[in-house]
Amino acid sequence: MNTTSTTHTPVDAVLSTIADYVISPPSFSDEAYTMARWVLMDAIGSGILALNYPECRKLLGPIVPGANLPGGARVPGLPYELDPVQGAFNIGCMNRWLDYNDTWLAEEWGHPSDNIGAILAVADWKSRQNLREGHPPLTMHEVLTAIIEAHEIQGVLALENSLNRVGLDHVLFVKVASTAVSAHLLGATRSQTINALSNAWIDNGSLRTYRHAPNTGSRKSWAAGDATSRAVRLSLMALADEMGYATALTAPQWGFHDVVMHGTPIRLSRPLGSYVIEHVLFKISYPAEFHGQTAVEAAIALHPSVANRLDDIAEIIIDTQESAMRIINKTGPLVNPADRDHCLQYMTAIGLIHGHLTADQYLDDAAQDPRIDALRDKMIVRENKQFSKDYLDPDKRSIANAIQIRFRDGSMTPNVVVEYPLGHQKRRQEAQGPLWDKFHHNVSSWYVPAKVERLMALAQNTQLASMSVPDFMAAWTV
Repeated sequence: MNTTSTTHTPVDAVLSTIADYVISPPSFSDEAYTMARWVLMDAIGSGILALNYPECRKLLGPIVPGANLPGGARVPGLPYELDPVQGAFNIGCMNRWLDYNDTWLAEEWGHPSDNIGAILAVADWKSRQNLREGHPPLTMHEVLTAIIEAHEIQGVLALENSLNRVGLDHVLFVKVASTAVSAHLLGATRSQTINALSNAWIDNGSLRTYRHAPNTGSRKSWAAGDATSRAVRLSLMALADEMGYATALTAPQWGFHDVVMHGTPIRLSRPLGSYVIEHVLFKISYPAEFHGQTAVEAAIALHPSVANRLDDIAEIIIDTQESAMRIINKTGPLVNPADRDHCLQYMTAIGLIHGHLTADQYLDDAAQDPRIDALRDKMIVRENKQFSKDYLDPDKRSIANAIQIRFRDGSMTPNVVVEYPLGHQKRRQEAQGPLWDKFHHNVSSWYVPAKVERLMALAQNTQLASMSVPDFMAAWTV
């Protein structure tokens, strides 16, 4: 029996629209499926690289020692077989750990490929269960479709609904998107899908506390895994016919709109299609918060002309967008890697000093270099109103930064402006080669060369959609 608490109450439009979208989606373009494949491989590759970091690995595996599930969801690069709830946490945590997977920027920020934790865990567990019962497994076409849908749900919610302005983290939108696609992959009815979605909203979301001083910490690296695992749990509960709540968003006084958004309604500002996956931002060059990607690119461009004159620098002017001003403009001490990779000044200093930026340069040993804070002290960060306007312009969606350096003798470098990072849609063709180079580098950090070449062939296989999910997941096992 499918029930809601108010059987005769009309269901909130946002809940029904999202449910209808995953149950009966429109036709998606070839470009959307190509981008979904790129997104999938980029996210898993980023997760494989994260396995090299003990702080990530210590959180992976079963929730308690020995709680393995033979025939369960597998975790790329690791020997675990887990229930799909914990599988989603594992995959989501590793893929997000280094802040190196794709990005979406709007009124709310986020990383739509975070949803892949739920998608792969559910698809693998469900497929292996199907095989045990004599039914066909899911195919990668269904996984790629779910990736397109999850990107669209999270991304369209982010366009005009700002969670950060009410102090919540963007992973609430991950939980909502993952709930929708997980429920559908599990075979939920429309009513069950709506029930699961209503509970995702009623859960509310985590505070952004762990992304900002004085509390910046590693939870920002596992928050998405946590959201995806909760989504899978809510989906499984809905399949057991746990009830939902028709006006979870709109109920006066007690609904999400009144309690969380101060009366501002959650809106889907465009029809759900494949807009987000087709415009998603790939974080190709640098493991750094995306609002600072173009600043790092500008800093690296200036590196040859300033590397031997660091002591002669009098002032570093960084022009940026309003969003960067709010979330990565940091002065004062930076206490850990999570603090540093969300600091515009830190990542810019590394680019100026070294001419490159890697994840290791956020670690404590690298941060001891006195030149970093010496340069940070000379930086003036200011908002460029045009950059802020172009950031929100749907025809541009730029993430611009500009850097100019003044030396003590009064001379100045050119003002280096980078409007679009390498992973932007406007630089898509330029990005394809570097994207696969990044993937090769990431998987080479964990697998033997023969395995790396097999994974490269898998990643670039344009016929991936016809592959079964169990065969795909088996390719990543160790």
